[in-house]
Amino acid sequence: MTHLGFIGLGLMGSRIVKRLLNAGHSVTGHNRTRARAESLIQAGMQWADTPRQVATAADITFSMVSDTTALSSIADGPDGVLAGLSAASGKIYVDMSTVSPRLIRNLAGRVAATGAQMLEAPVSGSIPAAEGGTLIFFVGGEAETLEKVRPIFEILGQKIVHVGANGQGVSMKIAINLNLATQLLSLFESLLLAERSGIPRQAALDALLNSVAASPAMKYRAPFIFKMPDEVWFSVAMMQKDLQLALELGRELGVPLYSVAQANEMLSAARALGYGDEDFAALFKVLARLAGEGD
Repeated sequence: MTHLGFIGLGLMGSRIVKRLLNAGHSVTGHNRTRARAESLIQAGMQWADTPRQVATAADITFSMVSDTTALSSIADGPDGVLAGLSAASGKIYVDMSTVSPRLIRNLAGRVAATGAQMLEAPVSGSIPAAEGGTLIFFVGGEAETLEKVRPIFEILGQKIVHVGANGQGVSMKIAINLNLATQLLSLFESLLLAERSGIPRQAALDALLNSVAASPAMKYRAPFIFKMPDEVWFSVAMMQKDLQLALELGRELGVPLYSVAQANEMLSAARALGYGDEDFAALFKVLARLAGEGD
């Protein structure tokens, strides 16, 4: 079995590593705080003190971190991924984060200079998909490199979409994620309008989620207005990070993103009201307060 490395053992990364271990792979992992890795260590994951140690030990190193700054922090410096890749040629580095396409293109060039190969492979799907192996991958990079990693992706996901060169995988993920906040805002506006008309909230939501207005993402996230998940799947702060990546890319490419700009302002309001660490379904609370209805 290929020896794998994984950096970033958060809500998604920890579940991905668990699937890889269950599939029989040897995994060396690192996280900024070791405490979050203890259950994986107990399950057989080998701990590394630095990202460099992970990349040195693994044939294929994966990372999944929160933002562009976090990716730079694990990639660069004497203890970074790049330093570990330089130890041997033929290694592969796969970043699964949602970050700046410009950074990914730059990083891919630096990885190539070490003799290694790089893919970016951000995913669609949240915690249940990571646990069940039904993620969807949007891959940027060389097709030949993808074929080497495909057996690993197939353990973790139900579909692998190769969208083009480095930078294009994460651009695709940003284009998808901008829809989530804008769709949810629109759905919540419909819900509040129906409720103000005298329709009970649950009945109105049932109608919306069984209409043409519904999407898979809305069907699993909109019910959070009644009961938030025990673990935050995707926070207000993380969703705003993705929308800001979209706005940055839109400015770079000359694409107007009016609905994204409005959703970004609503997420700023959510943070100002103290909802920044809640799932971004907290947007309903913002709209409800603006409508004078409380939460």
